[in-house]
Amino acid sequence: MEQSIENKLIKADKAFSEWKKVPFEDRQKLISKAAELLKNNAEKFGTIITKEMNKPIAQSMAEVEKCALMMNYYADAENILKPEHIDSQYAYSEIHYVPKGVILGVMPWNFPFWQVLRFAVPAILAGNTVVLKHASICFGSGNAIEDVLLEAGFPEGVFQNLEIGHKDVKEVLEHKAVAGVSLTGSEKAGAEVASIAGQNIKKSLLELGGSDAFIVLDDANLDEAAKVGALARLQNCGQTCVAAKRFIIDEKIEDAFLPKFIEEYKKFVPADPMDKETKIAGMARPDLADDLEKQFEKALEHGAEIILPLERISDNEFKPGLIRVKEGNPILQEELFGPLGMIMIARDDEEALQMANHIPFGLSNSVWTQDKTRQLFFIENLESGTVNINRMTSSDPRFPFGGTKTSGYGTELSLLALREFVTAKTIVGN
Repeated sequence: MEQSIENKLIKADKAFSEWKKVPFEDRQKLISKAAELLKNNAEKFGTIITKEMNKPIAQSMAEVEKCALMMNYYADAENILKPEHIDSQYAYSEIHYVPKGVILGVMPWNFPFWQVLRFAVPAILAGNTVVLKHASICFGSGNAIEDVLLEAGFPEGVFQNLEIGHKDVKEVLEHKAVAGVSLTGSEKAGAEVASIAGQNIKKSLLELGGSDAFIVLDDANLDEAAKVGALARLQNCGQTCVAAKRFIIDEKIEDAFLPKFIEEYKKFVPADPMDKETKIAGMARPDLADDLEKQFEKALEHGAEIILPLERISDNEFKPGLIRVKEGNPILQEELFGPLGMIMIARDDEEALQMANHIPFGLSNSVWTQDKTRQLFFIENLESGTVNINRMTSSDPRFPFGGTKTSGYGTELSLLALREFVTAKTIVGN
Protein backbone atom coordinates (compact mmCIF):
# COMPACT_ATOMS: atom_id res chain seq x y z
CA MET A 1 0.00 0.00 0.00
CA GLU A 2 1.24 3.47 -0.88
CA GLN A 3 2.36 5.43 2.17
CA SER A 4 -0.01 8.29 1.29
CA ILE A 5 -3.02 5.93 1.45
CA GLU A 6 -1.73 4.34 4.64
CA ASN A 7 -1.44 7.79 6.17
CA LYS A 8 -5.01 8.67 5.20
CA LEU A 9 -6.36 5.49 6.80
CA ILE A 10 -4.43 6.20 9.99
CA LYS A 11 -5.74 9.78 9.89
CA ALA A 12 -9.32 8.52 9.50
CA ASP A 13 -8.88 6.18 12.46
CA LYS A 14 -7.47 8.95 14.66
CA ALA A 15 -10.27 11.29 13.60
CA PHE A 16 -12.81 8.61 14.56
CA SER A 17 -11.51 8.50 18.13
CA GLU A 18 -12.57 12.15 18.54
CA TRP A 19 -15.50 12.36 16.11
CA LYS A 20 -17.45 9.61 17.88
CA LYS A 21 -17.49 11.82 21.01
CA VAL A 22 -19.01 14.82 19.20
CA PRO A 23 -22.68 15.22 20.17
CA PHE A 24 -25.23 14.14 17.56
CA GLU A 25 -26.70 17.64 17.36
CA ASP A 26 -23.28 19.20 16.70
CA ARG A 27 -22.69 16.77 13.84
CA GLN A 28 -26.07 17.79 12.44
CA LYS A 29 -25.08 21.47 12.44
CA LEU A 30 -22.07 20.70 10.26
CA ILE A 31 -24.22 18.67 7.88
CA SER A 32 -26.59 21.62 7.59
CA LYS A 33 -23.69 23.94 6.70
CA ALA A 34 -22.45 21.51 4.04
CA ALA A 35 -25.96 21.30 2.58
CA GLU A 36 -26.08 25.08 2.26
CA LEU A 37 -22.73 25.12 0.44
CA LEU A 38 -23.97 22.53 -2.03
CA LYS A 39 -27.28 24.27 -2.66
CA ASN A 40 -25.60 27.65 -3.20
CA ASN A 41 -23.10 26.19 -5.66
CA ALA A 42 -25.28 23.73 -7.57
CA GLU A 43 -24.13 24.93 -10.99
CA LYS A 44 -20.45 24.84 -10.05
CA PHE A 45 -20.65 21.26 -8.79
CA GLY A 46 -23.09 20.24 -11.49
CA THR A 47 -20.52 21.30 -14.07
CA ILE A 48 -17.98 18.95 -12.49
CA ILE A 49 -20.46 16.08 -12.80
CA THR A 50 -21.30 16.86 -16.42
CA LYS A 51 -17.67 17.16 -17.47
CA GLU A 52 -16.83 13.85 -15.81
CA MET A 53 -19.65 11.62 -17.04
CA ASN A 54 -21.73 13.54 -19.64
CA LYS A 55 -24.92 13.97 -17.61
CA PRO A 56 -27.05 16.86 -18.92
CA ILE A 57 -26.18 19.91 -16.83
CA ALA A 58 -29.78 20.45 -15.65
CA GLN A 59 -29.84 16.89 -14.28
CA SER A 60 -26.39 17.36 -12.70
CA MET A 61 -27.54 20.50 -10.91
CA ALA A 62 -30.70 18.69 -9.77
CA GLU A 63 -28.48 15.92 -8.37
CA VAL A 64 -26.51 18.42 -6.29
CA GLU A 65 -29.71 20.07 -5.05
CA LYS A 66 -31.12 16.66 -4.12
CA CYS A 67 -27.98 16.00 -2.08
CA ALA A 68 -28.63 19.21 -0.16
CA LEU A 69 -32.25 18.17 0.42
CA MET A 70 -31.12 14.80 1.76
CA MET A 71 -28.52 16.37 4.03
CA ASN A 72 -31.09 18.78 5.47
CA TYR A 73 -33.29 15.78 6.21
CA TYR A 74 -30.52 14.28 8.33
CA ALA A 75 -29.63 17.67 9.82
CA ASP A 76 -33.17 17.79 11.25
CA ALA A 77 -33.54 14.05 11.95
CA GLU A 78 -34.56 12.49 15.22
CA ASN A 79 -31.64 11.02 17.14
CA ILE A 80 -32.54 7.33 17.09
CA LEU A 81 -29.03 6.49 18.30
CA LYS A 82 -29.40 7.84 21.81
CA PRO A 83 -29.35 5.19 24.57
CA GLU A 84 -32.59 3.23 24.59
CA HIS A 85 -34.07 2.06 27.89
CA ILE A 86 -35.58 -1.43 28.01
CA ASP A 87 -38.07 -2.28 30.74
CA SER A 88 -36.67 -5.11 32.88
CA GLN A 89 -35.81 -6.07 36.45
CA TYR A 90 -32.25 -4.74 36.10
CA ALA A 91 -30.84 -1.40 37.25
CA TYR A 92 -28.91 -1.17 34.00
CA SER A 93 -31.18 -2.05 31.12
CA GLU A 94 -30.21 -0.21 27.95
CA ILE A 95 -29.15 -0.45 24.33
CA HIS A 96 -26.33 1.84 23.26
CA TYR A 97 -25.62 2.39 19.56
CA VAL A 98 -21.86 2.54 19.05
CA PRO A 99 -20.29 3.64 15.73
CA LYS A 100 -18.05 1.04 14.14
CA GLY A 101 -15.14 3.20 12.95
CA VAL A 102 -13.70 3.91 9.52
CA ILE A 103 -16.11 2.93 6.73
CA LEU A 104 -14.95 2.50 3.14
CA GLY A 105 -17.31 3.67 0.42
CA VAL A 106 -16.89 2.17 -3.07
CA MET A 107 -19.04 4.34 -5.29
CA PRO A 108 -19.98 4.51 -9.02
CA TRP A 109 -19.91 7.22 -11.67
CA ASN A 110 -23.59 7.50 -12.57
CA PHE A 111 -24.54 9.81 -9.67
CA PRO A 112 -21.11 11.08 -8.58
CA PHE A 113 -22.34 13.29 -5.72
CA TRP A 114 -25.60 11.59 -4.72
CA GLN A 115 -24.29 8.04 -4.34
CA VAL A 116 -21.38 9.20 -2.20
CA LEU A 117 -23.34 11.49 0.09
CA ARG A 118 -26.31 9.13 0.36
CA PHE A 119 -23.93 6.64 1.97
CA ALA A 120 -21.56 8.99 3.76
CA VAL A 121 -23.95 11.40 5.50
CA PRO A 122 -25.79 8.87 7.73
CA ALA A 123 -22.55 6.98 8.37
CA ILE A 124 -20.82 10.17 9.52
CA LEU A 125 -23.84 11.37 11.50
CA ALA A 126 -23.77 8.03 13.33
CA GLY A 127 -20.23 8.82 14.47
CA ASN A 128 -18.14 6.98 11.89
CA THR A 129 -15.48 8.40 9.61
CA VAL A 130 -15.41 7.70 5.87
CA VAL A 131 -12.83 7.01 3.18
CA LEU A 132 -14.04 7.05 -0.41
CA LYS A 133 -12.94 5.02 -3.41
CA HIS A 134 -14.77 6.76 -6.22
CA ALA A 135 -15.01 5.67 -9.87
CA SER A 136 -11.81 6.55 -11.71
CA ILE A 137 -13.54 9.15 -13.92
CA CYS A 138 -15.04 10.90 -10.87
CA PHE A 139 -12.04 11.80 -8.72
CA GLY A 140 -12.94 15.45 -9.26
CA SER A 141 -16.33 14.87 -7.66
CA GLY A 142 -14.77 13.00 -4.76
CA ASN A 143 -12.30 15.80 -4.08
CA ALA A 144 -15.03 18.43 -4.37
CA ILE A 145 -17.15 16.64 -1.77
CA GLU A 146 -14.18 16.46 0.60
CA ASP A 147 -13.56 20.20 0.10
CA VAL A 148 -17.22 21.03 0.83
CA LEU A 149 -17.22 19.08 4.09
CA LEU A 150 -13.96 20.69 5.21
CA GLU A 151 -15.29 24.15 4.35
CA ALA A 152 -18.43 23.38 6.37
CA GLY A 153 -16.24 22.73 9.40
CA PHE A 154 -15.91 18.95 9.57
CA PRO A 155 -12.61 17.95 11.23
CA GLU A 156 -9.88 16.70 8.93
CA GLY A 157 -10.02 12.94 8.53
CA VAL A 158 -13.80 12.59 8.93
CA PHE A 159 -14.19 12.30 5.14
CA GLN A 160 -11.30 11.61 2.76
CA ASN A 161 -11.23 10.86 -0.95
CA LEU A 162 -8.74 8.17 -1.92
CA GLU A 163 -7.57 8.36 -5.53
CA ILE A 164 -7.08 4.63 -5.92
CA GLY A 165 -8.02 1.97 -8.48
CA HIS A 166 -10.12 -1.17 -8.14
CA LYS A 167 -7.00 -3.24 -7.53
CA ASP A 168 -6.36 -1.29 -4.31
CA VAL A 169 -9.78 -1.89 -2.73
CA LYS A 170 -8.84 -5.28 -1.26
CA GLU A 171 -5.81 -3.90 0.56
CA VAL A 172 -7.74 -0.91 1.91
CA LEU A 173 -10.66 -3.05 3.10
CA GLU A 174 -8.29 -5.49 4.80
CA HIS A 175 -6.51 -2.67 6.66
CA LYS A 176 -6.94 -2.91 10.41
CA ALA A 177 -8.29 0.65 10.58
CA VAL A 178 -11.28 -0.09 8.30
CA ALA A 179 -14.39 -1.48 10.01
CA GLY A 180 -16.84 -1.89 7.16
CA VAL A 181 -17.69 -1.14 3.56
CA SER A 182 -20.62 0.18 1.54
CA LEU A 183 -20.63 -0.47 -2.20
CA THR A 184 -22.91 0.75 -4.94
CA GLY A 185 -22.13 -0.92 -8.23
CA SER A 186 -22.36 -4.07 -10.28
CA GLU A 187 -23.28 -7.54 -9.04
CA LYS A 188 -19.73 -8.73 -9.82
CA ALA A 189 -18.08 -5.89 -7.89
CA GLY A 190 -20.47 -6.38 -4.98
CA ALA A 191 -19.73 -10.10 -4.75
CA GLU A 192 -15.98 -9.48 -4.75
CA VAL A 193 -16.08 -6.76 -2.10
CA ALA A 194 -18.54 -8.64 0.12
CA SER A 195 -16.29 -11.69 -0.08
CA ILE A 196 -13.28 -9.69 1.12
CA ALA A 197 -15.36 -8.13 3.91
CA GLY A 198 -16.70 -11.54 4.95
CA GLN A 199 -13.25 -13.10 5.07
CA ASN A 200 -12.17 -10.28 7.37
CA ILE A 201 -15.39 -10.31 9.45
CA LYS A 202 -16.32 -6.78 8.48
CA LYS A 203 -19.79 -5.34 7.87
CA SER A 204 -20.84 -4.78 4.25
CA LEU A 205 -23.76 -3.01 2.61
CA LEU A 206 -24.47 -3.60 -1.08
CA GLU A 207 -26.64 -1.58 -3.45
CA LEU A 208 -26.33 -3.40 -6.76
CA GLY A 209 -28.02 -3.57 -10.14
CA GLY A 210 -31.63 -3.82 -11.16
CA SER A 211 -33.89 -4.53 -14.09
CA ASP A 212 -36.99 -2.85 -12.81
CA ALA A 213 -40.44 -3.53 -14.21
CA PHE A 214 -42.80 -0.74 -15.25
CA ILE A 215 -46.18 -2.49 -15.32
CA VAL A 216 -49.02 -0.78 -17.18
CA LEU A 217 -52.46 -2.33 -16.66
CA ASP A 218 -55.61 -1.77 -18.69
CA ASP A 219 -57.14 0.80 -16.32
CA ALA A 220 -54.02 3.00 -16.12
CA ASN A 221 -53.79 6.63 -17.15
CA LEU A 222 -52.04 5.83 -20.43
CA ASP A 223 -50.94 9.35 -21.31
CA GLU A 224 -49.27 9.84 -17.94
CA ALA A 225 -47.77 6.32 -17.94
CA ALA A 226 -46.28 6.90 -21.40
CA LYS A 227 -44.73 10.24 -20.46
CA VAL A 228 -43.38 9.08 -17.11
CA GLY A 229 -42.25 5.75 -18.54
CA ALA A 230 -40.02 7.38 -21.16
CA LEU A 231 -38.38 9.53 -18.48
CA ALA A 232 -38.06 6.53 -16.16
CA ARG A 233 -36.09 4.65 -18.81
CA LEU A 234 -34.01 7.47 -20.30
CA GLN A 235 -33.18 9.83 -17.44
CA ASN A 236 -29.40 9.95 -17.00
CA CYS A 237 -29.15 8.20 -20.40
CA GLY A 238 -30.66 5.09 -18.82
CA GLN A 239 -27.60 4.67 -16.57
CA THR A 240 -29.52 4.21 -13.35
CA CYS A 241 -29.92 1.07 -11.25
CA VAL A 242 -33.59 1.92 -10.58
CA ALA A 243 -34.41 2.97 -14.12
CA ALA A 244 -37.47 1.29 -15.63
CA LYS A 245 -35.97 -1.30 -17.96
CA ARG A 246 -38.80 -3.78 -18.66
CA PHE A 247 -42.17 -2.36 -19.69
CA ILE A 248 -44.78 -5.04 -19.02
CA ILE A 249 -47.96 -4.06 -20.83
CA ASP A 250 -51.44 -5.57 -20.47
CA GLU A 251 -52.32 -7.01 -23.90
CA LYS A 252 -55.70 -5.24 -23.83
CA ILE A 253 -54.01 -1.83 -24.10
CA GLU A 254 -51.01 -2.71 -26.26
CA ASP A 255 -52.37 -0.95 -29.34
CA ALA A 256 -53.44 2.12 -27.36
CA PHE A 257 -50.36 2.49 -25.15
CA LEU A 258 -47.40 1.71 -27.41
CA PRO A 259 -47.90 4.59 -29.88
CA LYS A 260 -48.13 7.05 -26.98
CA PHE A 261 -45.03 5.56 -25.37
CA ILE A 262 -43.01 5.59 -28.60
CA GLU A 263 -43.99 9.22 -29.21
CA GLU A 264 -42.69 10.21 -25.76
CA TYR A 265 -39.59 8.05 -26.18
CA LYS A 266 -38.64 9.81 -29.42
CA LYS A 267 -38.54 13.16 -27.63
CA PHE A 268 -35.22 12.13 -26.08
CA VAL A 269 -32.68 13.21 -28.71
CA PRO A 270 -28.97 13.31 -27.74
CA ALA A 271 -27.61 16.84 -27.50
CA ASP A 272 -24.93 18.98 -25.82
CA PRO A 273 -24.79 18.04 -22.11
CA MET A 274 -23.85 21.62 -21.18
CA ASP A 275 -27.12 22.96 -22.62
CA LYS A 276 -29.72 23.31 -19.85
CA GLU A 277 -32.48 22.26 -22.28
CA THR A 278 -30.84 18.90 -23.06
CA LYS A 279 -32.80 15.84 -21.87
CA ILE A 280 -30.31 13.14 -22.85
CA ALA A 281 -26.63 13.15 -23.76
CA GLY A 282 -23.96 10.52 -24.27
CA MET A 283 -23.10 7.59 -22.04
CA ALA A 284 -20.32 8.03 -19.51
CA ARG A 285 -17.64 6.17 -21.52
CA PRO A 286 -17.30 4.61 -25.00
CA ASP A 287 -16.62 1.15 -23.55
CA LEU A 288 -19.98 1.27 -21.78
CA ALA A 289 -21.63 2.07 -25.10
CA ASP A 290 -19.80 -0.93 -26.60
CA ASP A 291 -21.24 -3.17 -23.88
CA LEU A 292 -24.78 -1.95 -24.47
CA GLU A 293 -24.46 -2.49 -28.22
CA LYS A 294 -23.34 -6.08 -27.61
CA GLN A 295 -26.34 -6.68 -25.34
CA PHE A 296 -28.66 -5.28 -28.00
CA GLU A 297 -27.22 -7.68 -30.57
CA LYS A 298 -27.46 -10.58 -28.13
CA ALA A 299 -31.14 -9.83 -27.49
CA LEU A 300 -31.83 -9.80 -31.24
CA GLU A 301 -29.98 -13.09 -31.72
CA HIS A 302 -32.38 -14.68 -29.23
CA GLY A 303 -35.55 -13.47 -30.86
CA ALA A 304 -36.07 -9.88 -29.71
CA GLU A 305 -37.82 -7.64 -32.24
CA ILE A 306 -36.85 -4.03 -32.93
CA ILE A 307 -39.47 -1.37 -32.20
CA LEU A 308 -36.98 1.50 -32.30
CA PRO A 309 -33.40 0.69 -33.33
CA LEU A 310 -30.56 1.43 -30.92
CA GLU A 311 -28.68 3.70 -33.31
CA ARG A 312 -25.13 4.69 -32.39
CA ILE A 313 -24.30 8.20 -33.55
CA SER A 314 -20.90 8.74 -31.88
CA ASP A 315 -18.42 6.97 -29.61
CA ASN A 316 -20.75 7.28 -26.63
CA GLU A 317 -24.11 8.50 -28.00
CA PHE A 318 -27.19 6.58 -29.12
CA LYS A 319 -30.60 7.37 -30.41
CA PRO A 320 -32.53 5.45 -27.72
CA GLY A 321 -33.69 1.96 -28.67
CA LEU A 322 -36.74 -0.11 -27.80
CA ILE A 323 -37.17 -3.86 -28.34
CA ARG A 324 -39.96 -6.39 -27.87
CA VAL A 325 -38.77 -9.31 -25.75
CA LYS A 326 -40.39 -12.60 -24.80
CA GLU A 327 -39.86 -14.77 -21.75
CA GLY A 328 -36.80 -16.98 -22.15
CA ASN A 329 -34.59 -14.39 -23.80
CA PRO A 330 -31.32 -14.47 -21.82
CA ILE A 331 -31.09 -10.68 -22.00
CA LEU A 332 -33.81 -10.58 -19.32
CA GLN A 333 -31.32 -11.97 -16.83
CA GLU A 334 -28.97 -9.02 -17.41
CA GLU A 335 -29.07 -5.33 -16.59
CA LEU A 336 -29.23 -2.93 -19.54
CA PHE A 337 -27.34 0.13 -18.34
CA GLY A 338 -28.07 2.63 -21.09
CA PRO A 339 -30.79 3.96 -23.41
CA LEU A 340 -32.37 0.65 -24.40
CA GLY A 341 -35.81 -0.43 -23.15
CA MET A 342 -37.67 -3.74 -23.37
CA ILE A 343 -41.38 -4.26 -24.03
CA MET A 344 -43.16 -7.38 -22.80
CA ILE A 345 -46.85 -8.18 -23.26
CA ALA A 346 -48.84 -9.88 -20.47
CA ARG A 347 -52.20 -11.63 -20.79
CA ASP A 348 -53.34 -10.72 -17.26
CA ASP A 349 -52.19 -9.52 -13.84
CA GLU A 350 -50.86 -12.95 -12.83
CA GLU A 351 -48.64 -13.18 -15.89
CA ALA A 352 -47.47 -9.58 -15.43
CA LEU A 353 -46.44 -10.43 -11.88
CA GLN A 354 -44.65 -13.58 -13.00
CA MET A 355 -42.74 -11.64 -15.67
CA ALA A 356 -41.78 -8.95 -13.17
CA ASN A 357 -40.45 -11.44 -10.61
CA HIS A 358 -38.83 -13.90 -13.02
CA ILE A 359 -35.38 -12.27 -12.90
CA PRO A 360 -32.46 -12.37 -10.43
CA PHE A 361 -32.86 -8.69 -9.47
CA GLY A 362 -35.22 -7.14 -6.93
CA LEU A 363 -34.65 -3.41 -6.62
CA SER A 364 -37.75 -1.33 -7.42
CA ASN A 365 -40.87 -1.79 -9.53
CA SER A 366 -43.61 0.55 -10.76
CA VAL A 367 -47.28 -0.43 -11.22
CA TRP A 368 -49.87 1.64 -13.05
CA THR A 369 -53.50 0.92 -12.17
CA GLN A 370 -56.36 2.87 -10.59
CA ASP A 371 -57.84 -0.19 -8.88
CA LYS A 372 -56.97 -0.49 -5.16
CA THR A 373 -57.36 -4.27 -5.15
CA ARG A 374 -54.98 -4.67 -8.07
CA GLN A 375 -52.53 -2.27 -6.47
CA LEU A 376 -52.55 -4.34 -3.28
CA PHE A 377 -51.98 -7.55 -5.26
CA PHE A 378 -48.74 -6.19 -6.70
CA ILE A 379 -47.68 -4.48 -3.46
CA GLU A 380 -47.88 -7.79 -1.63
CA ASN A 381 -46.35 -9.99 -4.34
CA LEU A 382 -43.64 -8.05 -6.17
CA GLU A 383 -40.16 -9.17 -5.12
CA SER A 384 -38.38 -5.86 -4.72
CA GLY A 385 -37.17 -3.40 -2.12
CA THR A 386 -39.60 -0.74 -3.36
CA VAL A 387 -42.99 -0.73 -5.10
CA ASN A 388 -44.21 2.49 -6.72
CA ILE A 389 -47.88 3.03 -7.53
CA ASN A 390 -48.62 5.29 -10.51
CA ARG A 391 -45.17 6.92 -10.33
CA MET A 392 -41.62 6.24 -11.43
CA THR A 393 -38.94 5.17 -9.01
CA SER A 394 -37.10 8.03 -7.35
CA SER A 395 -35.35 7.81 -4.01
CA ASP A 396 -36.56 10.01 -1.18
CA PRO A 397 -34.49 10.61 1.99
CA ARG A 398 -37.54 9.87 4.16
CA PHE A 399 -37.93 6.31 2.91
CA PRO A 400 -35.60 3.28 3.12
CA PHE A 401 -33.78 2.42 -0.08
CA GLY A 402 -32.38 -1.02 -0.85
CA GLY A 403 -32.97 -4.22 -2.75
CA THR A 404 -33.44 -7.94 -2.42
CA LYS A 405 -32.12 -10.98 -4.33
CA THR A 406 -29.01 -10.04 -6.33
CA SER A 407 -29.83 -6.35 -6.04
CA GLY A 408 -28.05 -6.37 -2.70
CA TYR A 409 -28.75 -5.96 1.00
CA GLY A 410 -28.78 -3.30 3.66
CA THR A 411 -30.61 0.02 3.92
CA GLU A 412 -29.71 3.47 2.69
CA LEU A 413 -31.70 6.64 3.39
CA SER A 414 -34.36 7.13 6.08
CA LEU A 415 -33.61 6.94 9.80
CA LEU A 416 -32.87 3.24 9.39
CA ALA A 417 -29.62 4.08 7.58
CA LEU A 418 -28.26 5.55 10.81
CA ARG A 419 -28.13 2.04 12.28
CA GLU A 420 -26.30 0.35 9.40
CA PHE A 421 -22.79 1.03 10.67
CA VAL A 422 -23.26 0.90 14.43
CA THR A 423 -23.11 -1.89 17.00
CA ALA A 424 -26.15 -2.36 19.23
CA LYS A 425 -24.42 -2.68 22.61
CA THR A 426 -26.52 -4.21 25.38
CA ILE A 427 -26.03 -2.90 28.93
CA VAL A 428 -27.60 -5.15 31.61
CA GLY A 429 -26.98 -5.46 35.35
CA ASN A 430 -27.45 -4.13 38.87
